[in-house]
Amino acid sequence: MTALLPLLAGLGTGLALIVAIGVQNTYLLRLAVSSGLRVVTAAVVVCAVSDAVLIVAGVLGVGAVVERFPVALVVVRFVGAAFLVTYGVLAARRALRPSSDAMRVADEAAADDVTIATRVADQAADDGVPEPAAGSEPERPGTVVAGRTRTAPPGQAVTMRTAVVTMLVFTWANPHVYLDTLVFLGSVANQQGPDDRWLWTVGAVAASCLWFGALGFGGRLLRPLFAKPLTWRVFDGLVAVVMLGFGVLLVVGA
Repeated sequence: MTALLPLLAGLGTGLALIVAIGVQNTYLLRLAVSSGLRVVTAAVVVCAVSDAVLIVAGVLGVGAVVERFPVALVVVRFVGAAFLVTYGVLAARRALRPSSDAMRVADEAAADDVTIATRVADQAADDGVPEPAAGSEPERPGTVVAGRTRTAPPGQAVTMRTAVVTMLVFTWANPHVYLDTLVFLGSVANQQGPDDRWLWTVGAVAASCLWFGALGFGGRLLRPLFAKPLTWRVFDGLVAVVMLGFGVLLVVGA
């Protein structure tokens, strides 16, 4: 029980700090509803590992070094602001004109449904249930032919490389992430004493893993909602507000 208290304290503090509308969370949610599982998994890993590295570095005292070189944070601030403003403008453009994202999400959902139906039919055939007559249903994307699965066309989905690079920029070009993890979480962890600080750190790292995993993989449940073009336009409008707002705050030094 004694070891559980600092673990839960770190978990609670980490969740309180990370569960908020920000550029990382917004972009991860967009990937969750528009990209494949491999892309989402890669983005979740980037977020979780980045947070873990920064939190551990803060516990080891790197935060004190960062505080001694404020110029480095200034450079990071303006680089991050430029990237956020650019992404915000692109999101605003997507919100003002129809996007193909809704069509792609709908096509992928339909392909998944057909794949499931085909597997059920194959299982039924293995169990001795007669197959439908030839030509009774046209072949569709996602069906299994000669042991291979024909997937839906990828469309304009975000590639693995683009998703990873963008997420790395959103994470490491944000000066607030250094203040939150290296400085704040690192100092709070070291206040727990030599015996409990690493248990507290494990809890804080677990908070990042739980949150990003829930947002990335749980966000895929919203795909039916994002099959509508209006939903994408509203979402991209909110993304534009978040990105531009954070970009302006970085420029003014807030």
